Amino acid sequence: MKELKEQLIDSKPVYAGKIVKVRQDRVRLPDGREATRDVVEHPGAVAVVPVLPDGRIVLVRQYRHPVGKILLEIPAGKLDPGEAPEACARRELEEETGFQAGKLTKLAAFYSGPGFTDELLYLYRAEQLAAAEQKLDTDEFIEVEYFAPERLKAMIRSQEIDDAKTLVGLLLAGCPHE
Repeated sequence: MKELKEQLIDSKPVYAGKIVKVRQDRVRLPDGREATRDVVEHPGAVAVVPVLPDGRIVLVRQYRHPVGKILLEIPAGKLDPGEAPEACARRELEEETGFQAGKLTKLAAFYSGPGFTDELLYLYRAEQLAAAEQKLDTDEFIEVEYFAPERLKAMIRSQEIDDAKTLVGLLLAGCPHE
């Protein structure tokens, strides 16, 4: 098999924001040529599929500025420095939905967009939910909604749900699909 790995020649920071950093890397390709790679550095994130005792799934609806529209998503958020993914999942679930999980099961960990970012997203299924207090960040405006799995199936088919982590989460959590 041919060598596929690129070798880093140099790297320079381009931008450092509140959540992400951007750097530009110069790499040597397997055939010896050079290329430039723009990389978004992300601290990592979690996403949670909250399942109520009656089987309904808890989703959040919020405006997402980068895509310019309101999306229906599973609760999610970024890892704080040194925070364990499971602790972050519990925190984000309560902050965004007002529920605490009695049982949290890790479903997967995956790169959200490895062509441009190093973000690793940890995915959980939350069960045995207990009502708590929603604790939104000051810049978050979220509506909590509840959906039967069959309704979600139709929403996926009609592309009413078009967020990747939500699609993956619903699939891995066992929601019906085709």
